[in-house]
Amino acid sequence: MTHDPRPDAQVHFGVFFQGVNHTTIWSDPSSGSQIDFETFRRVAQTAERGLFDAFFLGEGLRLREQDGKILELDIAGRPDAIAQLAALAGITRHIGLVATQNTTYNEPADLARRLSGLDLISGGRAGWNAVTTDNAWTGENFRRGGYLDHALRYERAGEFLATARAIWDSWRDGAIASSQQSPSWADEDAVRPVERSNDHFQVQITPTLPRSAQGHPVIFQAGDSPTGRDFAAANADVIFSRHGTHFDDALAFADDIRARLRAAGRPEDDIKILPGTQIVLAEKESEVEEKVRWVKNGQYTGQTALSLAGQVWGRDLSHLDPDGPLPKEDPEHRPISETRGSPRHGQDPQSIAREWRARAEAENLSLRETVIATTERSGFAGTPAQVADELARWVRQGAVDGFNISPYLIPTGLDEIVDWLVPELQERGVYRTEYTGTTLRHHLGLRAPLTHRT
Repeated sequence: MTHDPRPDAQVHFGVFFQGVNHTTIWSDPSSGSQIDFETFRRVAQTAERGLFDAFFLGEGLRLREQDGKILELDIAGRPDAIAQLAALAGITRHIGLVATQNTTYNEPADLARRLSGLDLISGGRAGWNAVTTDNAWTGENFRRGGYLDHALRYERAGEFLATARAIWDSWRDGAIASSQQSPSWADEDAVRPVERSNDHFQVQITPTLPRSAQGHPVIFQAGDSPTGRDFAAANADVIFSRHGTHFDDALAFADDIRARLRAAGRPEDDIKILPGTQIVLAEKESEVEEKVRWVKNGQYTGQTALSLAGQVWGRDLSHLDPDGPLPKEDPEHRPISETRGSPRHGQDPQSIAREWRARAEAENLSLRETVIATTERSGFAGTPAQVADELARWVRQGAVDGFNISPYLIPTGLDEIVDWLVPELQERGVYRTEYTGTTLRHHLGLRAPLTHRT
């Protein structure tokens, strides 16, 4: 029998609303709008019915491109996160509301105030996924341009977070009047000005908003490089990762983060680890593989397959038959472009083409079938009981603290998880049966903000 080092650990769930992309089957008849508020409402309220910790919105600062053209498969569905989450705060009561916001193309005094506003109106449910950008492609939309050295992006992010925390801490505890009989709404010395001067910011501000019930918005971070992991260990409350498919890979990542936390002088359980994942459920074991094939075929349509192959070949392949063979000519001799936001960014297209051709010849696969076959299955697939057992193992063995789920259908993609999987987890005693607090920090079992500790 395997010993569980964390026998009382609980599974935490978040839902990641990505917007239009090829892994969201937007073309299915049951798929809803990617921009109507009704879609966001449905997903957030379903997640709250399933006692999820958080609803998470991605960010897109520029439309993605391929071969210098707007990518038709991925152009919509990313309204401003704080605006959307503020609206959702009014129709939800418990679920956390997490906004992706960029530290490269925002300013700390403005963003800290907007996040503080979301935190206050939601009753302490706000989270901030602090991301960085250094590429000129995104920067062309901003005055800063692309002229931020790669090594400086986390330096700026660190200064940004330190400034935001100073702004959030500028109002002291108990500064607001506790009754209408008090002589004023706030004490005369309720707030102190914030002044910070460094290579990145010149800030002089008297903040206008007091702290929320959770003290600070919860800080999320998703960097996977050594520098990104160190940044998380020094600053984050929660870390997202791509390590949500293979257990050994996830455990190695978790052990590395715990070591970096100890080096940073923090308890090794001070960060919650929530990798992104996809979950495919079928009621019977005999139906699982068929369900997985249906999902893959919906995600990798002929148009999508041609687009992904075109990214490797470095040219427009839309004239080809996706159910025909791979291109006869070799790819361009250049690294794969980053403008698509691809996990293959920077890889050698020649070696990828050789791998694809060998697979296609050995298994007699079409172009589309090759793209599907060479794309690693992500996440979990099985019956609700099988997946519940596996998720419980990951959490109680210390590989993760939970998962940030990307539904393959919007807005109905969470229904089976909430109706089938959550009850199985509850039966195993690894998932809450009710919310016991009102703030996101409480849901996640986090300590006080870093600047509030003795």
